Amino acid sequence: MRKALPIMFQGTHSDAGKSVIATAFCRIFARNGWKTAPFKSQNMSLNSYVTVDGKEIGRAQGVQAEAAGVLATTHMNPILIKPSRDQEAQIVVHGKPYKNMQASAYRTEFFHTGLNIIQQSLDVLMKQYDRLVIEGAGSPAEVNLNDRELVNMRVARMANAPVVLIGDIERGGVFASLVGTLQLLDECDRKRVIGVIINKFRGDVALLQPGLRWFEQYTGVPVLGVVPYMHLRIDAEDSVTLSRYVTKKDDAKAIDVAVIQYPRISNFTDIDPFFAEPDCSVRFVTDASLLGEPDILILPGSKNTIEDVQFLKETGLFVAIRRLYERSDTIMIGICGGYQMLGERIKDPFHVETPLDEIEGLSLLAMETTLACEKTTVLCEGILTFQRETFHVSGYEIHMGRSIVKSGEPLISQNGKTDGCKTKDERVIGTYMHDLFHNDAFRHHLLNDVRRKKQLLPLSTRPLYRQLRMQAFDELANCVETSVNVTTIERKMMEFQGGDHHAL
Repeated sequence: MRKALPIMFQGTHSDAGKSVIATAFCRIFARNGWKTAPFKSQNMSLNSYVTVDGKEIGRAQGVQAEAAGVLATTHMNPILIKPSRDQEAQIVVHGKPYKNMQASAYRTEFFHTGLNIIQQSLDVLMKQYDRLVIEGAGSPAEVNLNDRELVNMRVARMANAPVVLIGDIERGGVFASLVGTLQLLDECDRKRVIGVIINKFRGDVALLQPGLRWFEQYTGVPVLGVVPYMHLRIDAEDSVTLSRYVTKKDDAKAIDVAVIQYPRISNFTDIDPFFAEPDCSVRFVTDASLLGEPDILILPGSKNTIEDVQFLKETGLFVAIRRLYERSDTIMIGICGGYQMLGERIKDPFHVETPLDEIEGLSLLAMETTLACEKTTVLCEGILTFQRETFHVSGYEIHMGRSIVKSGEPLISQNGKTDGCKTKDERVIGTYMHDLFHNDAFRHHLLNDVRRKKQLLPLSTRPLYRQLRMQAFDELANCVETSVNVTTIERKMMEFQGGDHHAL
């Protein structure tokens, strides 16, 4: 017997705000006393989240589970697609690698397998929870893909869920995109749409009212709300959002944090805590001419470390980073794939990433990496030693490969095991631990140490990032709750499960 009442959020295009609105409803329902779970049948993202049992899901569903106050499970995102090369991706099923597949093969060979996986996860969640917040992907009006899609209207039909369509007004053409999407839907799917939400609005809503009235008269579909543009401290789902980040330093801020942005960048949410710091200017670097002499240089994770090292060489960043180490006091920190790049060599004997057998690394750390076919996914913690001080840190690991340290000190230790390494002068640091900078005490010490070197007084008060995340969930829920007709949505959820729409 199913007991959960589902609601599904779809968008007119990618990055319309589906993940954020879904997160808001997870928080709203949870605050109202309902045991709530997020669900996205198939997620394409290089930003991952590790569950308590060491499985990998899309980061958005992990964050949504946090907002709902429940532990994330792989049923919340049973299929994760992680692009590794052009037209090829690693397919992750219930948190473990299934196989690497070409896009065409995935569509033709995986469809029925995927359908069964999705149905089983839906059944589990519908039995265990009171509310199910379902997120679509891209657009439900992709007419070239809809005969074998696994993430939009087919899932709405499987869950018998009403659908709210989200349009992003910030990009312009919101009414055209909403109307066009509705017109391209099959009639039975169009009837499933109970209303639309206009997202990311800036300005006076009164000026939008004529358009809202026209839309409702023209389509017969109600506007359920207009959500204002929000600056949120909530993890981004994928690299679409990278286009919003700046490449120039904010001279009004004392600390310059540069992040290398390679094509296969993954889990770049590692650097999110720096955005909350009042004295940090965070910028993304794609070319040697943009590197400069930052105070902190971060090499983030990568889904294809070897190809991203090739990118460093092609753009001149490879040589520029080496020269930066020789002539400056920049602290260089590599996370996961970035850690592997800092070593002397990356070997790929099984051709996990490319046909190349190996590639030279930056050689700033005395270690080398061998890529493996099996992926490590685990929550982790330990004691980090930096500048003769120790910090308890926790995070997660997601990587395919093992690094052997030839010399240098380990960065993190716990129960006889070690992770990462650092140079003797501690100017180059590498670790497999994602979320390293989410550990407030270490981040605060690192930044205040930079200030001392620049002959600036340390800041006595800095943000506590995990506390900010919880506040952000409530701020988001408050904003959406006051902007959207939640009562109508809940009524429609009950009507659908009452049987009126089972024939659709």
